[in-house]
Amino acid sequence: MHLVGTPHPNPSKAAEFEQIDLASIRAAVRAAESAGVAHIVYVSVAHPAPVMRAYIAVRKQGEALIAATGISATILRPWYVLGPGHYWPYLLVPLYALGRLLPATREQALRLGLVTRAQMVRALAAAVETPPAAGMRIVDVPTIRQAQSGS
Repeated sequence: MHLVGTPHPNPSKAAEFEQIDLASIRAAVRAAESAGVAHIVYVSVAHPAPVMRAYIAVRKQGEALIAATGISATILRPWYVLGPGHYWPYLLVPLYALGRLLPATREQALRLGLVTRAQMVRALAAAVETPPAAGMRIVDVPTIRQAQSGS
C-alpha cells in the first residue's frame, strides 16, 4: 500500500510532488517487483480536474508506473478527504449539492466530491481485503463513499 505524499498539497508544491510523491512511488514499484508483490494499493487523485495540475500529473505518472508492472492493482482516486484539520471544505457542501442537481455540472460534482476519513479508511480496507484477480481496478469518489469493509 502506497500512502506517501506531500503534506497539504497545493499548486505551489509542484517540485515537492516530483521529489516526494513521484520518487516514492517509483521506489515502491521497484520494491514490489523485486519482492514479487501480488497486489499494489495506490492512493492517487480524482482527475481530470480544473486545479492541481502538477499534483494530478504526478499521480497519473504513478498510476502508469504501476500499470507497466503488470501487478494487480487497486487505484483509489479521492478528491479531498475531510478530517481533523481539514474541515474548511464543509463550507462547499451546498455548492456540491447544487452541482449534483445541474446536468451540466453533475458528473464533475460527483467525480470531485468530498469523502470522509472514515469512508477512505473503509475503501482502503476493502481494497486490501478484496484485490482484483488481475489488472487495475479504479476506485472513484462515488465508490469510495459506498465502500464497506469485509470484516
